[in-house]
Order: sequence, then C-alpha cells, then structure tokens
Amino acid sequence: MSLPYPTREEIARLSARMLLEIKAVDFNAETPFTYASGLKGPTYVDCRRIISFPRVRQTLMDFLAATVMRDAGFEAFDNVAGGETAGIPFAAMVAERLGLPMTYVRKKPKGYGRNARIEGVMTEDQRVLLVEDLTTDGGSKLSFVDAIRDTGASCGHTAVIFYYGIFPETTQRLADHGVRLHHLCTWWDVLAEAREQKAFDEATLNEVQTFLSNPRAWQAANS
Repeated sequence: MSLPYPTREEIARLSARMLLEIKAVDFNAETPFTYASGLKGPTYVDCRRIISFPRVRQTLMDFLAATVMRDAGFEAFDNVAGGETAGIPFAAMVAERLGLPMTYVRKKPKGYGRNARIEGVMTEDQRVLLVEDLTTDGGSKLSFVDAIRDTGASCGHTAVIFYYGIFPETTQRLADHGVRLHHLCTWWDVLAEAREQKAFDEATLNEVQTFLSNPRAWQAANS
C-alpha cells in the first residue's frame, strides 16, 4: 500500500522552493559567509525564518512528520526532543503532529536549580526522536543524543529540515553513534531549484556548485 505523502524527490524539491521563497537561503560568491567554525563559504541557510511564515511552516512540519513516520515507523517514538535553541519550535510542532510529549535539550546544564539539560518530562526507556533545524557534519547532534541517553531513554533517530549533504562523513559519524538521520532537503536540492527559478546569476550558481562539489578545497582556496 502506498502512503498518501509526496515522494522524497517532491518533498525535497518543494522544501527547497519554500526555503528560497522565504529567503532562508542565500548565495554570495563575491563576499563569502563566515560560518561558526570560522571557515567561509558562498552558501548560507537560516531555518529560523520558517517560524514567521505560517503556510511554509505548516507544510514543512507536515513533510517532516510524514518523513519520520515513513522512514522510522508510525509507532516508533514516545517523546520528541528539540535541541536548544533552533530545534525547540520545530520539535513542538512535530510532537503535535505525532501526538507525542515534547521536551527539549539544553546545550549545557543551566548552572542552577536542578542543573538539568533536559527540560520537560522524559522518562527511562522512552524512545526519543531528536528534532533540529539543520545539520552540517552531525557533530552538535551527538551531545544532545548523549544527554537524552543519560536519562535512560534511547535516541536512535534525528530529524532535520535541512541537511548540508556535502560532507560524506556525516551520516557515518551519526551511524557510528547509533543515530539515523532523516531530512527534507540538501544544498543540492536548493541549487537545482535555484537554477530552475533563475534565482541567482549563472556565475554565482556555478561557484556554489564548485563549492558543494569540494567544500574543503574551495575553503582552502578562498581562506
């Protein structure tokens, strides 16, 4: 029996289109963006903008819930946890769609009171889905997963709206930690849709493709 959801390819195309439409992504080859790592690149994504666009927000959250159910199962989870801070609103919306309790995970203990990293009610033996806005190389997810597991709960899945899709070690890094990644779209999907819409000039699109094909080499040449 086929599920009443768009195909993965259609979800990826439409998700990329929505991110472009609300200007959550930007390309700039002449003045590259500086990332949190200190490295530079001609691409930028800000998924936090999604919360201000109700129709886009609703559709992307429907897509994320559908993707998780299709890939992991309809009764695979008991709790949905958001990573501080960008993951919190998306976790709440996914939890609502799945009919599950919602919690969130702090980046570090708050330093007073219970000194907790988990906020909300998470109990031992619960199967927890970690929801975030995006992932680059998967590194930040591991700390959140460990905090969840420290409660006695399990966490074998993380779901994001946007996955860079340009660092081949990401999925293996997560897999080595016992975590499966679910996502809606990648930079490749955004680039394809940007070309279709002619959202940026051809020179910029070509430079972005060069970056996506070998980001480490591009950064070394443009540092």
